[in-house]
Amino acid sequence: MTEPGPASGASRGRGRPRDPDADDAILRAAFELFVERGVDGTSIEQIAKHAGVGKLTVYRRWSSKEELLAAAIELIIEDDGPWPANDELERAEPREIVERMMPAAAEMAATPRYRAMMARMLGSSVSHPSLMATYWKHYILPRREAVGAMLEYAKRQGTVASDADVDVLIDMMAGAVMYRVLQPNPPDAAEMRRYLTAVYRQVGLLPPDGAPE
Repeated sequence: MTEPGPASGASRGRGRPRDPDADDAILRAAFELFVERGVDGTSIEQIAKHAGVGKLTVYRRWSSKEELLAAAIELIIEDDGPWPANDELERAEPREIVERMMPAAAEMAATPRYRAMMARMLGSSVSHPSLMATYWKHYILPRREAVGAMLEYAKRQGTVASDADVDVLIDMMAGAVMYRVLQPNPPDAAEMRRYLTAVYRQVGLLPPDGAPE
């Protein structure tokens, strides 16, 4: 027997308010199963059972497995390192933001959970493009725009080259982290922090080593 499809938008607006505890349990269950089994090995039924809720409870909240998994990944990353609000990124000094976020970013990137998540995401990008498309739309693009605004601010300050291509710089920073964490001997948190510091210095978001603060 096939699983029932997602509820319509009209039906979602009726009935009792959503339970945030159920949302959290579903998202965490989805993430754990995704990291452990991948997209093909994870079903709505398994997620519901793991979270201790019914299948219909999941379907009322997310329209597809890919949408649910993308939301689960975002939740876990936000847990490890909350992202500043866009208005803060637009008005704060880039160096202050980078230095404040650095410890949490290094800790997160050094965890086996983060490495497993990155490996699963890369492996799913071809076999399940809708997952990557959903994740890109809801998670990656807003952060690229925010980092882009921060880099433009740094260009106006003169710490980033005025003719620098912001999209290329963002790709360089993100690609450097991905390349480093997926190596056979991944760095620990201390080494990851040293590496991130070097990356941000190369881009111009941190002052050169030995430069006055």
